[in-house]
Amino acid sequence: MASTTRILADGIYFGEGPRWHDGRLWFSDFYAHAVKSVSLAGDLRTEFTIDDQPSGLGWMPDGSMLIVSMTKRQLLRRTADGVVSVHADLSGIATFHCNDMVVDSQGRAYVGNFGFNLDHELETRGTESVFGDHVTAKLALVAPDGSVSVAATDMHFPNGSVITTDGRTLIIGETLAGVLTAFDTAPDGSLSNRRIWAPTTPAIPDGIALDADGAIWIANPVAPQCLRIAQGGKVLEIIDTGDPCYACMLGGDDGKTLFMLTAKTSVGHHAADAPLGRLLVATVNSSRAGRP
Repeated sequence: MASTTRILADGIYFGEGPRWHDGRLWFSDFYAHAVKSVSLAGDLRTEFTIDDQPSGLGWMPDGSMLIVSMTKRQLLRRTADGVVSVHADLSGIATFHCNDMVVDSQGRAYVGNFGFNLDHELETRGTESVFGDHVTAKLALVAPDGSVSVAATDMHFPNGSVITTDGRTLIIGETLAGVLTAFDTAPDGSLSNRRIWAPTTPAIPDGIALDADGAIWIANPVAPQCLRIAQGGKVLEIIDTGDPCYACMLGGDDGKTLFMLTAKTSVGHHAADAPLGRLLVATVNSSRAGRP
């Protein structure tokens, strides 16, 4: 039986990085330069703004928040009393805008980046050419003290990522390869044993969310879909999101609310445009698992 969706909030420019935290869904509205939150009652509020486009979000063990600053290629840290500082400079690894991330139980952050100017290449070369031939990216690993190292190389637009409940596996969407890629994670955060967890084509993974049955929801930015995929690639469920879906996350009191952020398009937005993004919700059968 198909899951029924409803609009929880609209008036969003472009939502990314949704995270369930302390009874609310937090997310980046990056053309508004804002981090926002909403409860299941739909009371949307702006938590704070930054002087850049925010993307991936997460929390450290001490309760401080990490925020990806996209175009500045930085990772910001916001303390419980609201003080924001630069936690890490990612410009030595990221070769274009930074995007999504996942933070592990120790406060280490794995941060992706575009690798190249995607919008420009799509406009000048076309979709098929870009998907077939593009610059790869490095995945950054930021230690709790803010030091930065390379976690993985030759990534095809590393994007949404999750860590399994046991903390031993990182799974990340490689958007331009149309796959979910898994790594073993060592106690020091280093990655090894790279392998394809699931092919996703013709869908491509943007934001992703792990459930308690070991399946992964993927937001499909090239279609109005959020898909639930098993290891190996079998599609278990497809939810029609109306507009292209760019991010998803499980949350709610029982972890069975699937949040889906949609927009008409990912390009051409700025704060002067009408906010056409939406946050949809659906109730699903398997609850949230792992991180984020």
